[in-house]
Amino acid sequence: YKNRGMELEALINEACKYYLEKDIAIIYKKPTPIGIVDVDYKNGATINKAYFKEPSTLDYNGIYKGKYIEFDAKECHSRTSFPLKNIHNHQINHIKNIINHGGIAFLIISMNNNYYLFKGSDLLDFIKLESRKSIPFDIIDNKGYKLKYNYNIGIDYIEGINNIYKELI
Repeated sequence: YKNRGMELEALINEACKYYLEKDIAIIYKKPTPIGIVDVDYKNGATINKAYFKEPSTLDYNGIYKGKYIEFDAKECHSRTSFPLKNIHNHQINHIKNIINHGGIAFLIISMNNNYYLFKGSDLLDFIKLESRKSIPFDIIDNKGYKLKYNYNIGIDYIEGINNIYKELI
């Protein structure tokens, strides 16, 4: 699991940088809150032992067109479904809270050689209505917004957010 999702995150980070440079959106990768226990100062301050201070919420947050945005990046190697165990309960509650306060929350899922923006509201509806432990690929493919890779941008997820804005109007 060590580098799981790193390629996806690199493409999203590229897009975040592009959006910031072009004054389109301000969205940042959030650092994981860690507590440092032991540091070796002999080799340039190397951290030998650390722990997670608290459960992290979602990977990215920021603002776009006056709306608070928060999302998580998830890679899925199954071709048939997205396992819900990839999303922790505290993240699901966080998504609920963001939506309840008027923000926009979603997942960017890399699956079957495509990228999808899957709305937080669709995720919550699925969990509420279904007893399955995974979301079938057909649902992600039908309800999710297929995102395009752009050489200059990375994964152009703003297009997916624009579709969410259209639904809100």
